[in-house]
Amino acid sequence: MDALVSSAPRFSHSADALRNIAQDMLAYARQRGASAASAEISEGFGQAVTVRHGEVETIEYNRDKGLGITVYIGQQHGNASTSDFSPRAVRDTVDAALSIARHTAKDDCSGLPDADMLARDWPDLDLYHPWDLPADDAIELAKRCEQAALDSDARIGNSEGATVNVHEGQFVHANSLGFIGGYPSSRHSLSCAVIAGADDAMERDYWYSVARDAVDLQGAQQVGRIAAERTVRRLNARQIDTMQVPVLFEAPVASSLLGHFTGAVSGGSLYRKSSFLLDHLDKPVFAPHINIEDIPDILKGLASSPFDDEGVRVQRRAIVEDGVLRGYFLGSYSARKLGMRSTGNSGGNHNLILKPSGTQSGELDFAGLLKTMSRGLLVTELLGSGVNSVTGDYSRGAAGFWVERGEIQYPVQEITIAGNLKDMFRNIAAVGNDILAQGSRQCGSILVEGMTAAGR
Repeated sequence: MDALVSSAPRFSHSADALRNIAQDMLAYARQRGASAASAEISEGFGQAVTVRHGEVETIEYNRDKGLGITVYIGQQHGNASTSDFSPRAVRDTVDAALSIARHTAKDDCSGLPDADMLARDWPDLDLYHPWDLPADDAIELAKRCEQAALDSDARIGNSEGATVNVHEGQFVHANSLGFIGGYPSSRHSLSCAVIAGADDAMERDYWYSVARDAVDLQGAQQVGRIAAERTVRRLNARQIDTMQVPVLFEAPVASSLLGHFTGAVSGGSLYRKSSFLLDHLDKPVFAPHINIEDIPDILKGLASSPFDDEGVRVQRRAIVEDGVLRGYFLGSYSARKLGMRSTGNSGGNHNLILKPSGTQSGELDFAGLLKTMSRGLLVTELLGSGVNSVTGDYSRGAAGFWVERGEIQYPVQEITIAGNLKDMFRNIAAVGNDILAQGSRQCGSILVEGMTAAGR
């Protein structure tokens, strides 16, 4: 996909202007009595074009900006924000944060990150790729995408449209310990959703591609064709009997399992004792062939960053090694609550990637996973949010396909799949090499043994 870069300024403010505002905020906070402070200034803009049935449905432009300040008076803290960058508004925002701080209770875990953990230099991770896409060109791109879906199969009779999104932003973070850093970034996407069938037998599905750089997006026709293929294959779905079966989570939904894991080993859940993986550090939590890494420095990575939301330096970390939990996701506050140190994850995980070991998982493609499962349920869509983060109990609506002898037989729907995440993680039989990079959590399709599929 062609991407043109404009030589004209893309943002309303230069990076130096943002740095100056941040430094002025910190200086004013100190002048007004703050013992410490941190500030963040950001701005961004975007364009979204949606075409439906070959006609423009929406064209949206957005441009936003904001600044926030967190001040500390000893162990009391307050924060305030505004979208007004005028000197008077900046001072008023700092004063508001100080007023809040004076009325809050002392908290011995609050405060800036430890100075020795702050990033002092960092690499360019290639996160900014401007896409100069005029609205007319975006419309034509969306039209090609939708038309490819409509032309793919005669059973595609309706469309929810195709959308092209362009987004660019920049920020600066600074604190009174001397840290100041920031960078521009971009995120572009192309999506399509269509409907197949007629009357009561209609089915809907979609596909999308997302990347920092528009040249890395899947082609418009490819996105449309995949959306159509995924929709048509769901026609004439059946129900199944309630049974215990292996469940294969297709890659686009398998990453949700990593999301549940991440939430369970994040600082907030741990110090509040609201995690089903409480006190599991250095204990087996996954099948022994499962390894999970947090990788912040992938070039063009969708969740790459040279430092976390507090300015703490980041590093590649093994979160799970051979099934054993080796690390948490902690910012400074949650780390202090737990008597630990920040892991550079204020703001969450970076590029979290599941890397299975062993021939039974790391070398299997999707067809190989189906053959490994032989008989069971392939899940391609999850519905609802029936997951208990305290107990790990898992129950979600699902749709997908019934598999016999390693081959897809027919689509199924109106199913509930249930288990407990502790058991599900330990019962991962295999993971495919069909990894998708559509967000911060990446893995191939995941085969879980022994789940309950409740149907009719």
